[in-house]
Amino acid sequence: MTEAAIRALIRDVPDFPTAGIIYKDITPVLADHAAFDGAVEAMLAPFRDLAISKVAGIEARGFMFAAPVAARLGAGFVPVRKPGKLPRQVVEQEYDLEYGTDVLQIHADAAAPGERVLIVDDVLATGGTAAATIELLRHVGADVVGLTVLLELEFLHGRQRIDGVPVHSVVRDGSG
Repeated sequence: MTEAAIRALIRDVPDFPTAGIIYKDITPVLADHAAFDGAVEAMLAPFRDLAISKVAGIEARGFMFAAPVAARLGAGFVPVRKPGKLPRQVVEQEYDLEYGTDVLQIHADAAAPGERVLIVDDVLATGGTAAATIELLRHVGADVVGLTVLLELEFLHGRQRIDGVPVHSVVRDGSG
């Protein structure tokens, strides 16, 4: 499945969730077996030979890609969640939103020091959640080897917030 074929399935939904926003609907990619399989393969391809032991998926749509990426890499899966969703001791990272802040958490034992972790999400927009996830994983001593996403919204410059971690996007959208 080519980037162009995957790109063609991503739908623009105007004024969702609020007026003036153009939402990127990835559900047609998920609904098409060949596209979903191709997207997962494209997301993991640059990292296949890096001895990754854990794949961290960012809540919630990142889970849909991170779990199959982890399975194909023979790696464990680490859920990165909003507060109150994980049952054991957690570490957390606050990050800035356009209007306020939010928090992400992982289990304190989600990754051992030195473990090689790949972060997976559906969309890279402003980079806040990805940057917070990198900090969380570094806090527990993990070696973050990369960030891979299905779609990067280049006009929001999220890649600039990703410090020292290679970023891979299957589809890049430069339109705003």
